[in-house]
Amino acid sequence: MLFFDGGMGSILQEQGLKAGELPEVWNLTHGESITQIAYDYYKAGADVANTNTFGANRLKFPEGGEHSLEEIIGAAVEHVKEAVRRIHEEEPDRDCYIALDIGPTGKLLKPMGDLDFEDAVRIFADVVRIGSRLGVDLILIETMSDLYEMKAAVLAAKENCDLPIFATAIFGENGKLLTGGTPETVVATMESLGVTALGVNCGLGPDLMKPMVDQLLEYASIPVIVNPNAGLPRSEGGKTVYDVGPKEFVDDMIGIAEAGAWGLGGCCGTTPAHIAELVNRCKDIKPKPIVEKNRSVICSYSKSVTLGKRPVLVGERINPTGKSRFKQALRDNNMEYILQEGLTQEEKGAHVLDVNVGLPGIDETAMLTAAVTQLQSILDLPLQIDTSSAEAMESALRRYNGKPLINSVNGKQESMDMIFPLVQKYGGVVVALLLDEAGIPETADGRIAIARKLLAEGAKYGLTIRDFVFDGLAMTVSSDTEAAIATLETIRRIRDELHGCSILGVSNISFGLPRRDIINASFFGMALHNGLSAAIMNPSSDAMMQAYDAYLTLSGQDENCQSFTAKYAGTSAPVYNAAPGTSGGTAPAQAAAGGSRTLGECIERGLKESAEEVTEELLKTRDSLDIINEEMIPALDKVGKGFEKGTVFLPQLLMSADAAKAAFAVIRKILNASGKGNEEKKGAIILATVKGDIHDIGKNIVKVLLENYGYDVIDLGKDVPPELIVETAIDRNIQLVGLSALMTTTVVSMEETIKQLHAHKPDTKIVVGGAVLTQEYADEIGADCYAKDAMATVRYAESIFV
Repeated sequence: MLFFDGGMGSILQEQGLKAGELPEVWNLTHGESITQIAYDYYKAGADVANTNTFGANRLKFPEGGEHSLEEIIGAAVEHVKEAVRRIHEEEPDRDCYIALDIGPTGKLLKPMGDLDFEDAVRIFADVVRIGSRLGVDLILIETMSDLYEMKAAVLAAKENCDLPIFATAIFGENGKLLTGGTPETVVATMESLGVTALGVNCGLGPDLMKPMVDQLLEYASIPVIVNPNAGLPRSEGGKTVYDVGPKEFVDDMIGIAEAGAWGLGGCCGTTPAHIAELVNRCKDIKPKPIVEKNRSVICSYSKSVTLGKRPVLVGERINPTGKSRFKQALRDNNMEYILQEGLTQEEKGAHVLDVNVGLPGIDETAMLTAAVTQLQSILDLPLQIDTSSAEAMESALRRYNGKPLINSVNGKQESMDMIFPLVQKYGGVVVALLLDEAGIPETADGRIAIARKLLAEGAKYGLTIRDFVFDGLAMTVSSDTEAAIATLETIRRIRDELHGCSILGVSNISFGLPRRDIINASFFGMALHNGLSAAIMNPSSDAMMQAYDAYLTLSGQDENCQSFTAKYAGTSAPVYNAAPGTSGGTAPAQAAAGGSRTLGECIERGLKESAEEVTEELLKTRDSLDIINEEMIPALDKVGKGFEKGTVFLPQLLMSADAAKAAFAVIRKILNASGKGNEEKKGAIILATVKGDIHDIGKNIVKVLLENYGYDVIDLGKDVPPELIVETAIDRNIQLVGLSALMTTTVVSMEETIKQLHAHKPDTKIVVGGAVLTQEYADEIGADCYAKDAMATVRYAESIFV
């Protein structure tokens, strides 16, 4: 069992850290206090003490500022080293580890926010390079609420040091990250990136954290770390306090230790007394053995798909092969066409989307990367990145948010040398084509031999059977009537002999034959019966989907035939009339793209260009206010309610808001041209992140939504003094002020701002939000409303401006 330290900022507050004062500056001004805190944690029994660098980065300490990042981090490391020296004077053989503490930037990454992924990597890389040179023992990336930012930090650590990397996330009571990530997607992504250990910290006490811990332990094949708060915070006498004492804290932590966690510690509100009690009562608990879960999992930021259980459908339509309109869309850089293809396949039942944009004459690297990032901004399905270009593959893998399918590697040494290092660095499950320098073996024996060769070579890069899905290669029966038999035997042996997963491009089997839908559907059913794990296919093909639905029912995977009955009850058998040479079914080959959508649907799905086009058409026949009130606002409300219920996640919420904003811009342009563009806003609202806090994610999300609902938002930015907020509220006679804080140490600034508003502008209502806040806390500091999420702020604004 490895024991970590506890809170830092909450202790500094008790020692006199002022509202708005940066905790990291205490490394320079109160060095002995920082050393003493680390010493006290080691003395309490902690194995690991963190440097006081949670918020130390170039955003907070820019070049040319009062304090350099180098001196802030240098002093932080030296203080913990001094604590270690003092411990070693008393206990020479004691193991004391120093963790370089890295927290979030406080910004949302593109396309949701304004921070580019590579800029985030550079920000974290600066910290890693400085800290690792100074002799820390490990990197601790913590309190991450966005899986994408978490990945950026891990890559920065991997690329700039060779130290162990521990990564912990902050989950809400709903069991999700701010951006919709789940324990399963965090485990899948972090394990595939190669972190040493992963876990959860902050936000909740150990009692409320236990369900997330159980899920992490269920999925993880590496050590799990659990560092909770001492319960939920509240305000008392102008200070943030936590009510869970050492005994109560450890009462709950014992169950977490016994469940299988290997790393235990604390976060906000915990003290050396909490850690001493934790070590005393848990040090003799023998950690459960870490078991390899052998799960072949891919994921987006919020949705995971497990291969080898229920068969997986990979939508094949985002691929220019044989599609003239798709090729033209690529030449025209028509990203909306690609997005429409993705949405249609999702609606038809695809679980994963293949993304291939290879076409002569275009910049495949730029196009593939853009397609992956934009698809992920409106869809939560995992993606299969499909390219033969190593440069394009690496660029797309680097920017992918989650753990993708990688298409593909084969048994040629050149291919393995190119692809396996990318899988090792960025993570993913790789599609392995069972061919090599000698070509495609005609027999199952030959193909299985290549599979074994791929496994042996992959092992040199740390890859195991769970990191592969083998393509048994469906060859056309029109040229070899034995081809299907060899493929089916290969699929069966992948399952029975290798205990691995398989995939096929199903429609290849029927090339050159009439009525391909008949052959495809029958072969698909046979392959599923032989253990096929995933199929690359057209989900708009009725014949293929019916074969899939029938297989699930007949194989006992559709309980009480409920799904089949719900889908097909009351329908009649279709008359197939697929043209020769098509992949089959009743859907035309090009039907997926460009299907008509209402303005509301465009907004709900985050399609900006389509929203603009539909709005322009609607304005020819309908009044602008009717469009806003009957199309746009209901769509935003629907997405907002989905967000509140947890069925819509932050990326979709923000992309829907962007689509609505694009539609508003079209309306405003028409109104301005007609002299009617000066419509009065619903009301003016101040938004600000309070003094001392540079984390403006929450504030920016609220701003986007409020503007879409017709409010005039006065964004005062981050690290805003109370005096400026009060002065602006008086000058503009503001009715509503929204305040945001992420850090425990800055909530006192929020309380001070509220006091000054009450004193000088008492008729102004105040809504507050942020990761450290609760309803009780908001009541105690005098706020009029606690908004648990962005939509709650919108609802409160609507109650004020009636």
